[in-house]
Amino acid sequence: MKVVKDVFDEMADSWPSEIIARTEIKVFTGGLISPKYIANLDSLGEGPCGRIKSGRRTGYQKRAFVQWLRERSLIEIPIKNLNNN
Repeated sequence: MKVVKDVFDEMADSWPSEIIARTEIKVFTGGLISPKYIANLDSLGEGPCGRIKSGRRTGYQKRAFVQWLRERSLIEIPIKNLNNN
């Protein structure tokens, strides 16, 4: 049986650390989300859980961030691809 990974699992598996620095969020998400946006969500209490603070730096536990991103995302599949199964 073949296990199919979704795009979020692939992102997590390719990241070299268990922590994602807030300054690297843009790199991790391929430019989809900016560090400033995450900071704003954190200040509203809507950011990812698993936040790590060290001095003035902020990071996130990789799996918690990926789960948060997965829950906030919508993957659109073109109708023509559904007919090719």
